[in-house]
Amino acid sequence: MAKWVLRRLSGYCGAMMMGRDLNDMTPSDFDFVKQALFEHGVVVLPDQHLSQDAHIAVAEAFGPIEVNRFFTPVDDHPMIAEVRTTSVQTAVIGGTWHTDHSYDAAPAMCSILSAQKLPPYGGDTHFASMTAAYHGLSPGLGQLLGGLKAWHSDSSFADSQLGLNESPDAFRYPVLHPVVVRHPQTGAPCLYVNGDFTTHFEGWSREESAPLLAYLYTHATQPIFTCRVQWRPGMVAIWDNRLVQHYATADYAGHDRLMHRITVQGVPLSGL
Repeated sequence: MAKWVLRRLSGYCGAMMMGRDLNDMTPSDFDFVKQALFEHGVVVLPDQHLSQDAHIAVAEAFGPIEVNRFFTPVDDHPMIAEVRTTSVQTAVIGGTWHTDHSYDAAPAMCSILSAQKLPPYGGDTHFASMTAAYHGLSPGLGQLLGGLKAWHSDSSFADSQLGLNESPDAFRYPVLHPVVVRHPQTGAPCLYVNGDFTTHFEGWSREESAPLLAYLYTHATQPIFTCRVQWRPGMVAIWDNRLVQHYATADYAGHDRLMHRITVQGVPLSGL
């Protein structure tokens, strides 16, 4: 039986995995994928062409599925969300650095994205290691952040104008997370603030929080901490939302793009 072949994409995050088929995943296959995910933050698997049922099965191997309340579900498969860009859009879903579901009390563990229809060029996704970002802080700033919590809110979806569900019933109260979290499985420290959903530090005003948050967003996404995924037909990417942030590139105006995404339920996050 063929074995997984793993190739790192960059120095701090990302790995390409080849040699096996997720449509016919064995327990040992899953163990290898999970180990690689926790080590590299994001794993990219080319030439998978996942069926919708297989997409669900892969997600359920990680844990219960978290149905996103803002995205349009796939017909007949409501656990899968459409991430669709039409040819007339000039902005894209996920076109800023962010972490999926940080606005939930138990943020999503991982996201699994399967390419369905790709533009003739562009549409790459960037990932940034939040563990590398934490270790790149000065000792003094790291110590300060280790004692802070920050509020996260889904309110940014109300102004997205990207065809997302804007029903008032979809929105929830803001939630509080440590600014530096400890990964539930590995114990790795991760910087856990993002520009889309973090609003301010606990006990600080938004005005007081803004300069430090702006610095952290820039620090965490500097190129040395990142990798870039160039999508190909049938490709699948799996990323751990505690370990990485991601960014979808909006450089294919005039073309359609369709991805299918499932997020897996996570747990409440603890600090250092």
